[in-house]
Amino acid sequence: MANKKLNRTSEHRKALLKNMLNSLIKYEQIKTTLPKAKFLKPQADKIITLGKKDSLHNTKILISQLQDIKSANKVKKTLSKRYEKRAGGYTRIIKAGFRYGDNAPMAIIEFVDRDVQAKRVEKKKKDSAKEVEKKEEDKKAATA
Repeated sequence: MANKKLNRTSEHRKALLKNMLNSLIKYEQIKTTLPKAKFLKPQADKIITLGKKDSLHNTKILISQLQDIKSANKVKKTLSKRYEKRAGGYTRIIKAGFRYGDNAPMAIIEFVDRDVQAKRVEKKKKDSAKEVEKKEEDKKAATA
């Protein structure tokens, strides 16, 4: 009875939380609906607190909750060092208007003192026409 249900089954809610946590850790800022952001905030703070306590048990708990070793390593190495002096409140929610299609309230959830460059991590760029032509020429040369 403690958590919001978000109109989802428990398995779907757990998967949603895990995916949103991984995205928040990876990009350090995500845009989502306000109820989802309010659902994510305490969980993200708990993950950072776990990362600050350096022990094997906490590392295993992090990996089991996030299901992603890269995210767990970023929490342990980067985020825990950044927030070692802070006693809590690692995330903030900023209201961002309403969604066009269904008028749902939107929000941006981000880490306090976030790395602005983290938002650009692993965004795939579309191949330009020149790169596509080079790839085709390389294929033709390889087959010849």
